[in-house]
Amino acid sequence: MITAPAMTFREWDGPLTSDLVREPAKFGLGQVPSRLLPDATTKAICGFCSTGCGLKLHLKDGEAINLTPDPDYPVNLGTACPKGWEALAVLDAPDRATMPLLHGKPVEWDVALKYFCEKMKGILDTHGREAAAFLSTGQIMFEEMAFLGSLAKFGMGMLHGDGNTRQCMATAVTAYKESFGFDAPPFTYADFEESDVLVFIGANPCIAHPIMWQRVLSNERNPEIIVVDPRKTETAMAATQHYAIKPKSDLTLLYGIAHLIIREGGVNQNFINEHTNNFEEFAKFVADYTPDRVSAETGISVEQLNKFAQTIIKGTPRVSFWWTMGVNQGHQATRTAQAIINLALMTGNIGKPGTGANSITGQCNAMGSRLFSNTTSLLGGHDFRNLAHREKVAAATGIPVHRIPDQPSLAYDQILDAADSGKVKAIWFVATNPSHSWIDQSRFNRILDKLDFIVVQDMYCSTETAKRAHLVLPAAGWGEKEGCFINSERRIGYSPKVRRAPGQALADFHIFRLIAHYWGCDDLFRGWTSPEAVFRVLQRCTENQPCDITGINGHEMLRKSGGVQWPLNREQAAKFDVSTSKQRRLFADGKFYTLDKKAKFIFDPPTEIPDQARDEYPLVLITGRGTSAQWHTETRTGKSAVLAKMIPEELMLDLNVNDARHLKISDGMSVRVISPRAELTAKARLTTCVNPGEVFLPMHDNRVNQLTYASFDPYSRQPSYKHSAVRVEKA
Repeated sequence: MITAPAMTFREWDGPLTSDLVREPAKFGLGQVPSRLLPDATTKAICGFCSTGCGLKLHLKDGEAINLTPDPDYPVNLGTACPKGWEALAVLDAPDRATMPLLHGKPVEWDVALKYFCEKMKGILDTHGREAAAFLSTGQIMFEEMAFLGSLAKFGMGMLHGDGNTRQCMATAVTAYKESFGFDAPPFTYADFEESDVLVFIGANPCIAHPIMWQRVLSNERNPEIIVVDPRKTETAMAATQHYAIKPKSDLTLLYGIAHLIIREGGVNQNFINEHTNNFEEFAKFVADYTPDRVSAETGISVEQLNKFAQTIIKGTPRVSFWWTMGVNQGHQATRTAQAIINLALMTGNIGKPGTGANSITGQCNAMGSRLFSNTTSLLGGHDFRNLAHREKVAAATGIPVHRIPDQPSLAYDQILDAADSGKVKAIWFVATNPSHSWIDQSRFNRILDKLDFIVVQDMYCSTETAKRAHLVLPAAGWGEKEGCFINSERRIGYSPKVRRAPGQALADFHIFRLIAHYWGCDDLFRGWTSPEAVFRVLQRCTENQPCDITGINGHEMLRKSGGVQWPLNREQAAKFDVSTSKQRRLFADGKFYTLDKKAKFIFDPPTEIPDQARDEYPLVLITGRGTSAQWHTETRTGKSAVLAKMIPEELMLDLNVNDARHLKISDGMSVRVISPRAELTAKARLTTCVNPGEVFLPMHDNRVNQLTYASFDPYSRQPSYKHSAVRVEKA
């Protein structure tokens, strides 16, 4: 076995990301057993981030014992990040949930399921269908997501359910729906390689999506790379232009760039006239965002603003705009995302190679959650409030239409508010750990203490949320079950079962089947016998939708084709050649999903940041991903000894050297980080990568969200993790 060399955290910053995906063995990532025959393999999709890399799983006696990246998969082309290399290792952790736990004691499945149904039925019967809710994930297969949402809402009679995709992608969903008429990321990963200008806003793919960054490095067009981010991230270090704006001044900046593009004659008037609405009103609106005003509000000089705008104008028609959590997790996130969309529309940079207004998704199956989790949208991107939609889904699923709710769920934060007020009495958490990840963590956990019944269904019994549960249901993990994921570029990929789950742990799919049986509603789901059977149901739900996948011939086609991007309806499938149709983007014909087939310019003035720096709390805390070896709450990546060598042993606070001098803090000193909500201790890391007045903490530490201020975008209801007022003191 290859062992990883001893390394300090600093050695893993920035540029080494490229080495990690090119020469992984150099860093102890993975081992390829030479004794395996070439045909003793199968293929899978990685279950960590939204990149959706293809992996070759090497088998012995029918079980995966190791893996290598798939050189033929069109996403990653034979590369993998540290998390992907260690995907199998984390399945063997000693804290796996192996039996149901009732009040902390092991019980048989029969006892657990009877208790689950008795408690949930009692709460729903006594307090009504709004008294219980489920909160799910972007980590399980979409066939499982669909089963959960349908079981809870159609079978058990719950009204409310949301997912932790609310923390990462709700903004992009809302922005696309309002601007394009449907939640439709338009791009394909080939656009990373075909752009003349790439603009990354609130995105750090070098660390968060290393394989996407590898695709950028493969661009042979000598592109300009523009990064808009308050921090000098690893991606910003590699960029040709970095604009270190004041935190959450991005909306003002984008309006200012639009102003300059219009002033300099950089708009594509033909595209605007033929394919968009509301541009004249938008142009009048941004007339007030002069360079002087924007410079004062963002901290970017007038000269820099002009250079930014001129780069876009000269780069037309091959400019691509990319964003992720730095935009989505803001108090005015939806309008910020739409300001990015507006730039793509006004310059005609959409529907063509190397272009697009492109949201980079977070979780491996957040796109699947957006279409099929049955939370805020009815299956297949339909509307709960539309009778015709309910009737269509009823016909497709075989569920009586009267069992389908005629109103959408409350959003995540609203479900929690209802629990705080006593209206929601029970919550069922599936493959998510919000006691760690939810904003203003202490309030979240106080709310959990009020609930009559907490169920956690997870592969580990040691998560912060599982420790608070009355009932823990042990679930199989990635590699221990089968189903499909949808990645950022809309590619549907199949992942097989290649390992046995430990103990009595079951695939989430089979847990849902058992609950349906014990609840007494299994007759509603009599055809939902396997993930592929549910896939066929969901195909019918998508018919004539923008996400129509009726042309996919089941899991086998996905296995053979290297994944398939939606849409693929029957007519498209008749022309589909898996050898030549690996990459497909949306809107090549200039037609969008609105009633008049035109995209819409949407805008609002910037509003005041809720938790501003002030005398007692003079610094702005920004949170984000720490290293490419870490994933979210580290529920899985924290189990890998190899990945542990790539992260600091202690929580590190990035502090500007000038602020440190004023505070008399030296590098490596223990410091207290204090907000009005909580405080924690970290080690100071002095740097110029954060501006004076700003500090940065990685989101993976289980204490960081005790500090964050809970504000929410009014349209997407997504939490704003990127701006909280704090102070720093010597410990």
